[in-house]
Amino acid sequence: MNPLRRFADRVRNWWRGTDLTGASGGVMTLNSPSFLESMGLTKRRKTTSEVTYFTCLKMLSETLAKMPIKYYQKTDKGIMEAEQTETSKLLTKRPNPFMTPTVFWNTVEMNRNHYGNAYVYMRKKFIRKKYGGEVRVLDLWVMQSNCVSIVVDDAGIFAGVGRLWYVYTDPTSGRQYVFDTNEVMHFKTSFSFDGVTGLPVQQILRDTISGASASQAYMNSLYESGLTAKATLEYTGELNETAKTALIKSFEEFGSGAKNTGKIIPVPLGMKLTPLDIKLSDSQFFELKKYTALQIAAAFGVKPNQINDYSKSSYANSELQQLSFYVDTELFVIKQYEEEINYKMMTEEEQDNGFYYKFNEKVLFRTDSKTQMSYLKEGVAGSIMMSNEARRKLDLPDAEGGDVLLANGNVIPLTQAGAAYLKGGQTEAEETDEPEQPEEQTEPDTEQPDETEPDETDEAEDEETEEGGE
Repeated sequence: MNPLRRFADRVRNWWRGTDLTGASGGVMTLNSPSFLESMGLTKRRKTTSEVTYFTCLKMLSETLAKMPIKYYQKTDKGIMEAEQTETSKLLTKRPNPFMTPTVFWNTVEMNRNHYGNAYVYMRKKFIRKKYGGEVRVLDLWVMQSNCVSIVVDDAGIFAGVGRLWYVYTDPTSGRQYVFDTNEVMHFKTSFSFDGVTGLPVQQILRDTISGASASQAYMNSLYESGLTAKATLEYTGELNETAKTALIKSFEEFGSGAKNTGKIIPVPLGMKLTPLDIKLSDSQFFELKKYTALQIAAAFGVKPNQINDYSKSSYANSELQQLSFYVDTELFVIKQYEEEINYKMMTEEEQDNGFYYKFNEKVLFRTDSKTQMSYLKEGVAGSIMMSNEARRKLDLPDAEGGDVLLANGNVIPLTQAGAAYLKGGQTEAEETDEPEQPEEQTEPDTEQPDETEPDETDEAEDEETEEGGE
């Protein structure tokens, strides 16, 4: 081997802490597993390597990231979607030149759950105008939680007694930056005893997560040994340590590891190799592993079906668990984010005018096409939404005449309830209180003599009287 290549490998292995003891040119460092074992120590495993812990982090971060942020305003006519501003575009379109809103909030939530706290730096600039000016947020940056420390100024050295300051150490350059609370959005977990910093789940459930990691390491060791258990070697006589080591090494060479699975092990004459039959089912290994996974998921507020445990779930039960996950877990997270964003990213004037940011949690309850069409149909028919509003939810263009509310003709205002029973300004109940009047009897339809026209008999009598008078 090239001497320079050998030297480079030695330096790289020393830096990584790779144990090369016994190999040519090998070194032992303080991070070498053999050195740690000789000192009675074990190298701590990463918590993210535990599958249940990683699944919970992934579920919570992606759930928040998939909900878009909307910009609304409360007016006299109700809540309306407000016109976008330069600041609102940071939350809805691009927080910084390198991240989309989905990646940005996924990173923030990942830091919050893993470290207990998440920090977002708001780079601001004073924009001068003809009369005065305004402070505008230029972009948003996620600060790694393990590189941020909170300092309480209890002596008033900086700018007041009891104020909080955030000290960020750049992991690449080592430079430190101090930020005021008005420049940093701080999101924390619900596990907090002082209300300033949150505690991570990995710290609270350290033993549980460590046990889950140990169980996975045990499974890995079984796979590496070819799923072969330990064995006892019976022989007659005594062997010194050198002979014992050589005998064990020869048996392990033929019978240990996945590469020797199914091969025949040569046993010397007079010796007997008896494998130890240890079954995982006898120790309830998988039941304990499942119980540990449920404990970790419960600490995060994640439901069993979200970690692929469908032993006690059905299709209808899964929908209820999704709703329970939103109410029991995500509702607290969303409310905390909205409160911090509305307080730190909006001016007092904007807050007084009714502007606010809100996560669109309805994306968590997207259903099949049939249920969605039924929901929109009932909303339009019930005068809850206009036709064009329903079309926009289906990504369809607006239709002419679709910006009006439609209602069934049988539906009337509440103030006109019972109007169909009104008669002559009185209700039916008022009419029943009055005594009934007898109906007028109608005479038969016969011709009555007209008193204005003289009758024939009357004319004859008049003629006789006239003759007698003559």
